[in-house]
Amino acid sequence: MGFWQSTMEGLGVMTSFWHGKKVFLTGHTGFKGSWLSLWLQSLGAQVYGYALAPPTTPNLFTVANISKGMALSTIADIRDIDALTRAMSQAQPDIVFHLAAQPLVRLSYAEPVETYAVNVMGTVNLLESIRQTSTVRAVVNVTTDKCYENHEWVWPYREDEAMGGYDPYSSSKGCSELVTSAYRRSFFSASGVAVATARAGNVIGGGDWADDRLIPDFLKALDKNQPLIIRSPNAIRPWQHVLEPLSGYLKLAERLFLDGEVFAEAWNFGPTDQDARSVGWIVEKLVTATPNASWRIDGNPQLHEANYLKLDSSKARALLGWQPSWNLESALSKIVDWHQHWLNGSDMHEYSLAQLSEYQHAIKA
Repeated sequence: MGFWQSTMEGLGVMTSFWHGKKVFLTGHTGFKGSWLSLWLQSLGAQVYGYALAPPTTPNLFTVANISKGMALSTIADIRDIDALTRAMSQAQPDIVFHLAAQPLVRLSYAEPVETYAVNVMGTVNLLESIRQTSTVRAVVNVTTDKCYENHEWVWPYREDEAMGGYDPYSSSKGCSELVTSAYRRSFFSASGVAVATARAGNVIGGGDWADDRLIPDFLKALDKNQPLIIRSPNAIRPWQHVLEPLSGYLKLAERLFLDGEVFAEAWNFGPTDQDARSVGWIVEKLVTATPNASWRIDGNPQLHEANYLKLDSSKARALLGWQPSWNLESALSKIVDWHQHWLNGSDMHEYSLAQLSEYQHAIKA
């Protein structure tokens, strides 16, 4: 199959491609991992998950009964290479998605050793496990937009910018990128395993209860009838609904599997420039749309976090046919709807599938 022919045929997420594929997914109990697991199940894939127990109570994995359609859900630590290798060997996957991580900037200041152990050595362990599993043909290591050395400049970061990171989390993800690149060149290029990294923006969506994230903090404050306390109202982030980058990861994995090395590199999956908005803009939109909501600024001294960050996703648009389908205002509306259905006691497995179906129709529109 030729490069351009296969690229054009892959403009959408192909159900026929995923049906029956064996997929190994680390971090499947987390927010992004739960949504990706649900999507893969809906496409007919056999999903084998490997992760710690869900990190919060409540959590999307439990609330939406994500494990219901999985081939196997293994609760174990990415730092345990023996357990990881056994799970990989048992699954004999075609495709691997690596999402297991310590994903919080502020927690990385409190727990830097754990952050590096999980995000750097966890990546090493995964890649070593893949080296011992002959069935794997495509690997997507999900890192972050924060892996770039942030110069606080006004233009978006491209995939060839330097890795960096002020805080331990961002630095650890830059290290994960470098580890992946070294393994790709040292081991995988010659063995026919196509390995790529994926960098997304600030993902938001229904079912996120993590600490120190703007939307979950807003919803928690709203549920308690308290004002939201924010740290940096002027900080600009590339906000996007969680299904946006996940659609990119799926398309990227398809191309890696079908076309191999030509796609085995780094990829950005960020929102449009219009959706790189300030924290204050997001909060005002939420407060305006939600009765009884309010906010105030935390006047205490704060740990360093990047103030300005955008991603250039022109490569993914040009070569994968990927582009955002829900703008930021639509994403915020979907999150509020999801949360309200949860509060009302809806079947969140079915409602999450319904939102996923809405998004898939938006891709095709």
